[in-house]
Amino acid sequence: MFLRVAVALQAATLLVQAITAGLLLSSPSGRMLHSVAAIAVVVAGLLHLVAAILVWRPGGGSARGIAPAVGLLVVTVVQMALGMAHMKALHVPLGVVMFAGSVLQLSRLWTGRRTGVTAAA
Repeated sequence: MFLRVAVALQAATLLVQAITAGLLLSSPSGRMLHSVAAIAVVVAGLLHLVAAILVWRPGGGSARGIAPAVGLLVVTVVQMALGMAHMKALHVPLGVVMFAGSVLQLSRLWTGRRTGVTAAA
């Protein structure tokens, strides 16, 4: 259950990040909001990774949930570096891919299929 909540939180923070990206373009306080939301995405990514590890090790579930958690966390760090370097041509599409990946991971966890990861979640 903790894994589902962590992935849902990650998807929600990525959605908020997209909203603050729009505010970044239209509001003077948008940059600060976008930066704060970026930190929230990193924290959510860390929670996702911790939850995936807890499902695997103490929970006795599959380790297959760890790779997507690590992948999204690594991409988040790359995304932040691209944003700080003002590389919008890569930053914006990668943000869309991140949101799609988190929604895909969320849909895998919330569907009725009982895999090793979802059975332990």
